[in-house]
Amino acid sequence: MHDLRPENPAERWVYRSLIYTWPIYAVGGLYVLGPVLGWTLGGLALTALYLGPAMRADLRPNAVPPMVWIWVIGMLLMLPILWIGHVNWGFGTKTIIRSTIGWAKGWALLALFPLAGAILPIRREILIRGQCVIGLWVLLLAPFMLAAPYIGLPHKIFVSPLKAVGGPGPEYFTVFLYSIDPSNGAARWQFYAPWSPFAALLGVLMVLFALEEKNKRWKAAGIAAGVLMVLSSKSRMGLVGLIGCTIPPSMLPFLGQRWAWFSLSGIMVMLSLTLDQIILGVSSAISTFKNARADSTRVRATLQRIAEERWREEALWFGHGRVAPGPHLVEYMPIGSHHTWYGLLFVKGLTGFFALLIPLILQILISLADAISSTRGRLPLGFSFVVILLSFGENIEIQAYLLWPGLMIWGIHARELAERPFWLPKPQNTAAQHTPA
Repeated sequence: MHDLRPENPAERWVYRSLIYTWPIYAVGGLYVLGPVLGWTLGGLALTALYLGPAMRADLRPNAVPPMVWIWVIGMLLMLPILWIGHVNWGFGTKTIIRSTIGWAKGWALLALFPLAGAILPIRREILIRGQCVIGLWVLLLAPFMLAAPYIGLPHKIFVSPLKAVGGPGPEYFTVFLYSIDPSNGAARWQFYAPWSPFAALLGVLMVLFALEEKNKRWKAAGIAAGVLMVLSSKSRMGLVGLIGCTIPPSMLPFLGQRWAWFSLSGIMVMLSLTLDQIILGVSSAISTFKNARADSTRVRATLQRIAEERWREEALWFGHGRVAPGPHLVEYMPIGSHHTWYGLLFVKGLTGFFALLIPLILQILISLADAISSTRGRLPLGFSFVVILLSFGENIEIQAYLLWPGLMIWGIHARELAERPFWLPKPQNTAAQHTPA
């Protein structure tokens, strides 16, 4: 694994996009890179499918797996749902065009990257190593970034002129050294993400990738950097994800072991004897967790309540078409933001809600089934858990431009399942069975 190198143009684009993440961030270009890479790889994948055997040998396509078809159909449905919502609420042509471009930079990526990962011959090892290289960048830059607020350096360096291409906000094109928590004035770090909670889950994602790395030095760099990102972000969601998204996928293979079931039975008996104390402890922990940043919890809860009420009363099936300005009560944050599911209900109604829910549930079930019988299912399942966790605090379509390595892993995993389904026995090494007479 020391001499791991890209073997075709698609792998080179992917690997270079990963290892140059920090230089690209330094010019505010990550939000541009994600959609450009997604549509480039998606276009290459469709070209490879069209040309078939006529395609150059190192880019010969694989068939589109069923799971990827489901993602493609779900994300394609998001576009007419968006148009219907805009027409229902009287938005003009200019707004519809702008929102369509937003779909191309957001929801479309949830189909394009799995499609590219499934069709193109891109190895998961390339993505794993690339994430660990990002981790090495983090470790090298961390001393300077962590010291920045204490030596008087500004938290914001500059806003890139690339913001002219349009996006959710200027923070997606801003280069930060750190940020200041408005609730307590403390410094928090977001590294190459637009804000700290998202950086924490990117740290969890880095740990998930690093756990699959075969080279011990790269593995250590990735894990150390991921944990550092989680802790430095000071995000509650990141701390939950560091445990909840990494440990369960690794434990699933033990479900087939008899000793594991006996151990679990013993643990359940012990827990039942102290159930009352456990319930009190969990309730206290939840209360402490929420009170850690009470203002943030209150604002988010209010946003969700307003989004749910307005969706149910005003736009049940196709939503409001776009987010709406929020009142002073929620610090003017847009209604339909900061939560994928309430946001989908408010913006795209029940149709948009199920266009994401169905592919995601099927993705989780397939990854879960494979993770029980094979180590190859751990990474896609762990990423699925990250997406679930992220969906309760962010709008995942807006963050897809940084989640693309995980989205591509979904496609690679679908390709691996098509080549050898999880319900078939593993191929046996028969070399040892044939010895010279």
